[in-house]
Amino acid sequence: MKENLVLTISRQYGAGGRELAQILADKLGVKLYDRQIVHIAAAKLGINDLSEEELLQMENQVKPLSMSFIPFHSFGTHMGESSHGMFLSESSAIKKLAKDGSCVILGRCGDYVLRNDPNNFSIFVCADDEYREKRGQEVYEGKSLKELDKENEKRARYYDYYTGRTWGDGANYDLVVNTSREPLDKIADAILAYIERVKN
Repeated sequence: MKENLVLTISRQYGAGGRELAQILADKLGVKLYDRQIVHIAAAKLGINDLSEEELLQMENQVKPLSMSFIPFHSFGTHMGESSHGMFLSESSAIKKLAKDGSCVILGRCGDYVLRNDPNNFSIFVCADDEYREKRGQEVYEGKSLKELDKENEKRARYYDYYTGRTWGDGANYDLVVNTSREPLDKIADAILAYIERVKN
């Protein structure tokens, strides 16, 4: 496998993407970055007095798309300075982390930010509704499928807004995996075997 490998992972809520990302990081012996990126970005912006929940709320201030929607990536500060600055700062942090060495980056439009990085391998993690509904009850404190889907809508708006691309569209990723079929550990092994094959 390449000396420097950066896995960027996007995922449906309830599909087990976070657990899969951690398993992949453990198997590769590298760090997993997720919410740390938000804190790095906030520090760069000089925001030190907000809780993690408040930082995540600020990061996700994306309103539903209107008919007059103009993508951020082609227009600029349509969303306002706080969200604008947070996204740019997060993007800068992601690029720096990727340059520093192999790692796994969860969410944060990492696949888009590193789309021109030859060391990046992007993955989208999805699952069928039955699997996600079961995980919602067992892993996500009794969340319903409707609640999981609502979170997915927020993720899609955020991604679509900042990238001009469609969240979850297989054409935007190197690999799409469905976690409904096999245990996460087995899926992780299959992903790494596939990466080994295509990267070398």
